Amino acid sequence: MGTKEHKKGAPKKVKVGIISVSTTRTLNEDKSGLWIHKRAQKEGHDVVFHQVIPDDAETIKQTILDVRSDHEPQILLLTGGTGISPKDVTIEAVLPMFEKELTAFGPLFAQLSFEEIDSAALLSRAAAGLVGNTILFCMPGSLKACKLACKILIFPELGHLVKHVLEE
Repeated sequence: MGTKEHKKGAPKKVKVGIISVSTTRTLNEDKSGLWIHKRAQKEGHDVVFHQVIPDDAETIKQTILDVRSDHEPQILLLTGGTGISPKDVTIEAVLPMFEKELTAFGPLFAQLSFEEIDSAALLSRAAAGLVGNTILFCMPGSLKACKLACKILIFPELGHLVKHVLEE
């Protein structure tokens, strides 16, 4: 079965949550999160949550649990806190929560980043996986990185990913 045929029957509309991790930005200043929100709606998805939270591992974990419980997103997009400075803790907070990791996301994002920003791609970290029946993507906070990850990797596969999670 080819990829196109396999994607048939995938939902066209999914429930998306957005969490921006930043100690300096507010929701109105959240260029990356606002772009993701607008893009998701433009593609016909239902944005059920969008918030900016501080770069704190416990806050990140608890917010993910609360959003899953209160809003039931099928996809949860986290932006920010993925760098290598001591305050960047998104990946460390989220990895232990994954029941299954989408191991190709990080390397694919790194490859695309390398093509755009050369060796500076070494400073970016990205990860994806499942927490229960919610698919999480963690990507850098820069608008350029979010556009790259969402346009090329994430949005083209949203319905397909959700289809697989819903299979029994």
